[in-house]
Amino acid sequence: MSTEVKTGAAAEAVGRAPERDGLAPWLSRAVLRNGPLGGLIALVVVMAVLSRDFLNGQNLLNVGVQASVTAILAFGVTFVIVSAGIDLSVGSVAALSATVVAWAATGEGLPVWLAVLLGLAVGAVSGLISGALVAYGKLPAFIATLAMLSVGRGLALVISGGSPIAFPGSVGALGDTLGGWLPVPVLVMIAMGLVAALILARTYSGRAMFAIGGNEEAARLSGIHVKRRKLVIYALSGLFAAVAGIVLAARLTSAQPQAATGYELDAIAAVVIGGASLSGGSGKASGTLIGALILAVLRNGLNLLSVSAFWQQVATGLVIALAVLLDTLRRRSAR
Repeated sequence: MSTEVKTGAAAEAVGRAPERDGLAPWLSRAVLRNGPLGGLIALVVVMAVLSRDFLNGQNLLNVGVQASVTAILAFGVTFVIVSAGIDLSVGSVAALSATVVAWAATGEGLPVWLAVLLGLAVGAVSGLISGALVAYGKLPAFIATLAMLSVGRGLALVISGGSPIAFPGSVGALGDTLGGWLPVPVLVMIAMGLVAALILARTYSGRAMFAIGGNEEAARLSGIHVKRRKLVIYALSGLFAAVAGIVLAARLTSAQPQAATGYELDAIAAVVIGGASLSGGSGKASGTLIGALILAVLRNGLNLLSVSAFWQQVATGLVIALAVLLDTLRRRSAR
């Protein structure tokens, strides 16, 4: 009798074991998959509790404006990171493109629309050069884009003479608001995010980015012209950087050659925080947007709490480290 009871209890325990064992992995996978969104929600809740001003409508719009330039830059960087590359030049390319627009329209008297097209072309060509150095020159992406970082910033200083140039008023509207409350930079950010999502999910170039990032040799053997695709990838990154630079200059009402300094690191951080893997093969535009919002919410909230800018740097670094740790755990879980 006793033996039967023990046997039945053991069988019941065995029957329940898979249920318990199955729940923990499911929860861990859910946390890892939705980590960026969960982190953003948790951060918003914490800041709302610590500061009564955080959930003010105007402050939330300010968060969107603060995130806009970083997010636009990061959308372009997403293409590069998905393909297992890196782009350190986007901040300098943004400043160079905006400087070219202001110089062409204000200094040379070109029609504003032509000046804007010229600025966008400069961004795309800058990315194209970086892509050529990586694909055909066989330079590591880190070195090629580091060189473009220096070249872009230097050209911006040469063209502007080291001084800000007044930005055309018609383009300056990109830094204004619609209806007196809706920031145009936020609308541009959303539009560029949709474009990035469309490219990643619905185009041949997007599929090629994931293939190259997953396994470059396998992508080549499957018929993808890897070198040409890399040209497209880095050109897109440069083009998005040009848009970000124009939006930033519109907000500042002038093109400043030293603008966007360090923004390339924020852009890379936003992509990584948003769930993309630095080893390539994964990443989403929506995740990148969440990553940019996390950085903006963190900085805005710490400003409201009067936290020193030095400690803000520490907090940002910890968030980036945590995001990379989650990426590592996610890849281990996938294996």
